[in-house]
Amino acid sequence: MERREFLTLAAATAAAPLAWAQERRARALRAAPAKQALVGAGHPDTAVWAYDGSVPGPVLRYRQGERLRIEVGNALDADTTVHFHGIRLPNAMDGVPHLTQKPIARNGGKFLYEFDLPDAGTYWYHPHLGSPEQVGRGLYGALVVEERVPPAVDRDLVWVLSDWRLDREAKVVANFGNPRDASHAGRIGNTVTLNGAVRETLEVRAGERIRLRLINASNARIYGLKFEGHAPQVVALDGQPLAPHRPANDRVVLGPAERADLILDCAGAQGSTHRVIDDFYAGREYRLLELRYSNEPAVVRAASPVPRLAPNRIPDPDLAAAERHRVVFGGGMMGAMPDQREHKGLFWTVNGKPVHDGEHRHAPMLELRRNRSCLLELVNDTNWHHPIHLHGHVFRVLSRNGKPNPLQEWRDTVLLEPESRAEIAFVADNPGDWMFHCHVLEHQVTGMMAVVRVG
Repeated sequence: MERREFLTLAAATAAAPLAWAQERRARALRAAPAKQALVGAGHPDTAVWAYDGSVPGPVLRYRQGERLRIEVGNALDADTTVHFHGIRLPNAMDGVPHLTQKPIARNGGKFLYEFDLPDAGTYWYHPHLGSPEQVGRGLYGALVVEERVPPAVDRDLVWVLSDWRLDREAKVVANFGNPRDASHAGRIGNTVTLNGAVRETLEVRAGERIRLRLINASNARIYGLKFEGHAPQVVALDGQPLAPHRPANDRVVLGPAERADLILDCAGAQGSTHRVIDDFYAGREYRLLELRYSNEPAVVRAASPVPRLAPNRIPDPDLAAAERHRVVFGGGMMGAMPDQREHKGLFWTVNGKPVHDGEHRHAPMLELRRNRSCLLELVNDTNWHHPIHLHGHVFRVLSRNGKPNPLQEWRDTVLLEPESRAEIAFVADNPGDWMFHCHVLEHQVTGMMAVVRVG
């Protein structure tokens, strides 16, 4: 061996442990009190709870197939956990206190989350302990798993949508868990923020193509976004790709915890402005922000169709052989609410039973054999919306109100309208005890939750 070859080999060998250590080193993420200018000039900063000092927390970006290693430190005066919403991960990493892990102790506790990322897509992270208050005070952030070959766009933007209940001094109104919210639509705030602030504009350039990742991090608010003068196409829901299409009525509807990836072709004229309107609640429409076109020369490119994202490898359920169950969500104001003498503070039921949030020590509602296909008929027997979320799996939405779903749609959260039903199907291939609950957080902690056991 020549001396040059020997030195090269020696250097590579010496560097190998360092490279291995860097690869294995965990990223730190810290939950702590902070202050943030949510409302903007002329208003005081708001005391919040935040990851790494800001709301939302940092965008955690990885590539499909990489391993996530995050050590969460807790500087709050409350125990917490982190749930990585929508990720098909090992049960021990799911962030549900006592069901999958001990809580991360207040004032200094730590926990290492470590797992592989099998699916590309848009996900998010948030606590699963004291969720109405901890999420309501700002503990959430985006988790982006990039495709091995991402689509060609000019910009890839994340919009984390949330709402806040603030008083005139921009302080968080701390009436978390009040019975009126819990027994009705949940805690809907009076101030909507985009990436942690009230935004006026997004500067865009004529001709550019933007990938827009929308995340609903609100406790209970549902968004219905219209992009005036534009025709965004949906390319993924809850991180899972599907055929590019314009949403019904050109309105992107997102229930709590749901996500949508859009391709937005900026076809407006230089110097023009176009509103993004949220009109989900009749009579309470408002402008989220404006798309403001710069006077820069337009981006010139050959016309090309909106790309279809590569699908994630998810096993298709065998519907003919599927195990079938009916799950009825009940209760709430103007419904069959549990007797408050026997179940004080519990307003919702799953299959007739209210479940106290407590420490998530629940007997399973369903026990499924591993790798068995399962079809669930979900029935909303209430007068309120419920985004129903299954941990550890994604499912195919087969039908809504008896009508086949025209979209080949994989989800981890399905929004049930009042007095409606949907059929979902999945392969129970991820072992463990998994939460199955409404993601209106006030509904979750007052009865609308259950456990699905995969053995």
